[in-house]
Amino acid sequence: MNSAELALLQVAVPGDEDVPGYMRELERIAAYLPADQLQQLRRAWAVGAAAHAGQTRRSGEPYITHPVAVAAVLAEQKVDLETLVASILHDTIEDTPLTRDALASEFGETVAELVEGVTKLDKLQFGSRHEADAESFRKMMLAMARDLRVILIKLADRLHNMRTLGAQTAEARARIARETLEIYAPIAQRLGMNLIKAELQDLGFRALHPMRHRILEKHIRTQPLVRREAMAKIEAQLAQRLTKEGLSYRLVSRVKSPWSIYNKMRAEAKTFAQVIDVFGFRIVVGTVAECYHALGVAHSVYKPVDGRFRDFIAIPKANGYQSLHTVLFGPYGSPIEVQIRTAEMDLIAERGIAAHWAYKHGGGGPNSAQQRAHSWISGLLEAQSGTGSSLEFLENVKVDLFPDEVYLFTPKGEIMSLPRNATAVDFAYAVHTDVGNRTVAARVDRRLVPLRTRLSSGQTVEIVTAKSSQPRPQWLEFVVTGKARTAIRQQLKQLEHEDAVQLGHRMLDSALEDLDSSLERLPAAELEAYLAEHRYPRLEALLSDVALGTRMPAQVAQSLTNKDPARARTHREDRILITGAERGVVTFANCCMPIPRDEIMGYHTAGRGVVVHRIECPNVAEYRKSPERWVDIGWDREVTGDYHVALRFQVENRPGVLAQVAAAVAQADSNIDAVEYLERDTNAAVIQFAIEVRDRTHLADVIRRVRRLGVVHGVQRL
Repeated sequence: MNSAELALLQVAVPGDEDVPGYMRELERIAAYLPADQLQQLRRAWAVGAAAHAGQTRRSGEPYITHPVAVAAVLAEQKVDLETLVASILHDTIEDTPLTRDALASEFGETVAELVEGVTKLDKLQFGSRHEADAESFRKMMLAMARDLRVILIKLADRLHNMRTLGAQTAEARARIARETLEIYAPIAQRLGMNLIKAELQDLGFRALHPMRHRILEKHIRTQPLVRREAMAKIEAQLAQRLTKEGLSYRLVSRVKSPWSIYNKMRAEAKTFAQVIDVFGFRIVVGTVAECYHALGVAHSVYKPVDGRFRDFIAIPKANGYQSLHTVLFGPYGSPIEVQIRTAEMDLIAERGIAAHWAYKHGGGGPNSAQQRAHSWISGLLEAQSGTGSSLEFLENVKVDLFPDEVYLFTPKGEIMSLPRNATAVDFAYAVHTDVGNRTVAARVDRRLVPLRTRLSSGQTVEIVTAKSSQPRPQWLEFVVTGKARTAIRQQLKQLEHEDAVQLGHRMLDSALEDLDSSLERLPAAELEAYLAEHRYPRLEALLSDVALGTRMPAQVAQSLTNKDPARARTHREDRILITGAERGVVTFANCCMPIPRDEIMGYHTAGRGVVVHRIECPNVAEYRKSPERWVDIGWDREVTGDYHVALRFQVENRPGVLAQVAAAVAQADSNIDAVEYLERDTNAAVIQFAIEVRDRTHLADVIRRVRRLGVVHGVQRL
């Protein structure tokens, strides 16, 4: 520990008369702590103030006022001492001479870990600000997995920054506000911290769209008299009936925030006047049984709106939120939303993981909101291990922050929650990554459904697996969860690498055969020397590069054998055969769309592997200028899969013709990918179909069926 750090840690703790107002305010809010802990809090402030001495915020205030304000936000949530101390010191590692070791020796290892978890990665060099922010976010999530209090500090830090955003430039205000609305407010919601979420959304909306916020706020304040009368009438009638039933309750009227009203207006293309459920009520009672009793009372006062009742007590939201939601037909025809919950549910709904904080101290384990938060973060980090970059991880987290969820049942009756629009494949990966990778089919309520089927709440989903099954690239087009997307990409990359190694082995062996050699006959020392010279950790990496066109097999073979390529044999029987199982290393040219049994040639393209063309393709003449990139290929006898082909039909221009042609294609067991009218006049039309076929025989069957139609006068393969 250097002298500067020692001096900071030995700073004297001032008496009451020398404590500034902002620190006295923190101590007032944190009065729930014992006296000895309040003294430790003051010591943390003294060290932090000394460390930040001379530093100011953009507003001109001493910098230490910011971390103390962050601690005050958390003290209102009644968190423990370690969290408050770490809040006061959360910028010291980044911006002052204090190190992690110094904090650990003075305030304990836990405080040091919390501060390190919140610290940004400004010491590293990144390609862009987006990349730096994404990596900082990834690091924060890793720290959250060790201790959830990291996110409490980060959210409080962001909340105070949003409260004091006016000192920033217009560009910085917009960037910070957008990041708050896209990431931090949804995280607060995902963790059940609705009070902090609501303020973050309001401040973010005000900073990003100040005029829209001002107009909506004014509309809410100046509601029509008839609506205010309706609210008063409903409140009086609900209170009267609840009292008659002998219920002990707290009845609170609530107003939707400008941000939620704005989102509803945008999503449903409504004006403010058309958004009629701006107001609602919350009924807080003592027990779960009283919640259902109060629900019956509310439904006896006003009729419920059909289909708008939600029971989040029996099936809690993913963030631990529990409540009964119902919408009533109020007076004057206005629907009124009513939420009914217990006092404990209300506390968790507002504070989420910060409610009833019990972490290492105070006895008892984490509450249900904390357990759900831990499981969510663990799932994110499991997915993170397979992502290629921090930016990809951040995008996956954004996907997982959808507030709307569907609740599904496993065949054993367990409840699982997934984002809205989740599919059977998302469900499979939510069960386990291995289940997702081996999925072949899905049953929803005992009926087989396509894997892209979107799921609805209450359905029972069963996944059918097979050991030989593998993920398909098409799955990426419809999955919505970050875990599924990451796992599919990771598995496809692995499969592509394996295929590239196999194809590269065949191509390099073929080139070595031309020089009367092979990989097996090469001296091990020469092969190792070549790999070391070109910095390949192992042979598989070289073979993958050969398949992907990064290195030409003939040149590699020449280097390995030291033989003159002019002496190579030019006529060989062993062509590389395509089976249809190659992924990522063999692609089919869009200019000529080859299908099995076509005469083909392969062209080695850097980064894309082997691109397959039909021999009669117009582009082949250009490729003949680079004979070293030609690959002698053909179709395997057992080739499988569906291949794209384009057909052009000349037809009569009259109603129903398109349907007749499409039906004929479907009857030939071919999928239609796209349809386009190319030309159209009074009597005739030209339609282009993009379809899938297995081979030339299958294509001939499609053409034959279409030609039988009396309205078709010509068919041409493009």
